[in-house]
Amino acid sequence: MLTVRAPATSANLGSGFDVFGVALSHPADVVRVERADRTTIEVTGAGSQYIPEDPEKNTVGAVAEALDAPARIKIDKGIRPASGLGSSAASAAAAAVALNELYDRGKTRKELVPIAAKGEAVVSGDAHDDNVAPSILGGFTIATPDGVTQVDASVPLVACLPEIVVSTRDARRVVPTETSVDQLVETVGNAATLTTGMHRDDPELIGRGMEDTVVTPARAKLIDGYSEVRQAALDAGSTGVTISGAGPAILAVCPEHDRKHVASAMLDAFEAEGVDARAYQTRIGQGATVHHP
Repeated sequence: MLTVRAPATSANLGSGFDVFGVALSHPADVVRVERADRTTIEVTGAGSQYIPEDPEKNTVGAVAEALDAPARIKIDKGIRPASGLGSSAASAAAAAVALNELYDRGKTRKELVPIAAKGEAVVSGDAHDDNVAPSILGGFTIATPDGVTQVDASVPLVACLPEIVVSTRDARRVVPTETSVDQLVETVGNAATLTTGMHRDDPELIGRGMEDTVVTPARAKLIDGYSEVRQAALDAGSTGVTISGAGPAILAVCPEHDRKHVASAMLDAFEAEGVDARAYQTRIGQGATVHHP
């Protein structure tokens, strides 16, 4: 048996829609695999009652098929589905890394990214690399049709997850199909600023670079209390706030000494809006890790 821990992720980061992603130090999914004649799946943990165990309907089943690696697969969910924290991507990433090693397929971590994306497509309907890439590789990733660029980074973050469900499919329906040249120029500038901040581990630059006037405002309408929570985080010392992935989780970047205050402020703001939530005081961390028995 082989065990792999794959971290939660936050995609988009405001200005990098479908391109940027970061691995979070926690929470995470843990996947255990064992060779078998056919693939079977068992799911436990957060939201497991909503996750199908049929290999044709589960992210890891698609990964096992793509690698021609049938296995008994046990998934312990530490990441709630429909959270905006890459729940389906983490399971797919962990399975890809685990089965690649279990069957000695010899693929590099970067070669596993599109394979894991095929698994995530089972849930989201589309194969995107922005969540699976950081879950496999760690750090900050830039996923384009030409491949993935990875940057090691370590920046304090708060991921605040309300008890609201926003499906990836619903969040994609509200994305604008057109934008102005001015918005395009602003987005490119912000994305460049964010990327520079990642190279420097600079929360101030990253926060400035997370600004987005195209996708985020449209998706914010799906999250009760978003504006209030965002402002509370900024008032508490966050340098930038945006929606994590498709939401409803809200991501705040901040200096280390402000992280606890930011987390408390975000929780209080959600509570004031009548919404239960939990806050992960996390940071940009490493990708999937293999644990041998």
